[in-house]
Amino acid sequence: MAAKDKNTLIQGLVATQRERLRRFLHLRVRNAADIPDIMQEVYLRLLRVPNHETIRVPERYIFTIARHVASQHNLAASEGGEFPLSEESLDDLGSSFDVDPLLEVAADQCLSVISAAVSEMSPKMQATFLLSRREGKSLQEISERLGISLPMAKKYMVQALTLCRKRLKESE
Repeated sequence: MAAKDKNTLIQGLVATQRERLRRFLHLRVRNAADIPDIMQEVYLRLLRVPNHETIRVPERYIFTIARHVASQHNLAASEGGEFPLSEESLDDLGSSFDVDPLLEVAADQCLSVISAAVSEMSPKMQATFLLSRREGKSLQEISERLGISLPMAKKYMVQALTLCRKRLKESE
């Protein structure tokens, strides 16, 4: 895709999705003053995507990027504290796109159960789980980032996964 096409795509997304993205981030970021910087980072990351033509739904893709940037921001700002989680913060905005309603309801129920399970976790267990699942970090990277031993990171991950599986099984 030519640079002009990339810029046109980004400009179009900024024009059509700016307020929606701002509201989306407002639900996920503790300090509203950080939202403009996070929005800028979202657009910069989108500019760095080498093949824009492979993005099927650009409007949805920016919210995926935004979710990751907000998670990274919250993790850096929390210093081991609790993460702002809510039903809305786990929503993928699926309701605004064509999706199978039965799959959407099932996914929403699973997300609710997992969200509740994550809220039960200790801050370090939450951080371990979220770093692994949202950011794809290895247990070694997590232990270094959180300042805990590798065996402790493994223990937190096992406990987090066990709790999530238990809650999902109970909800069936």
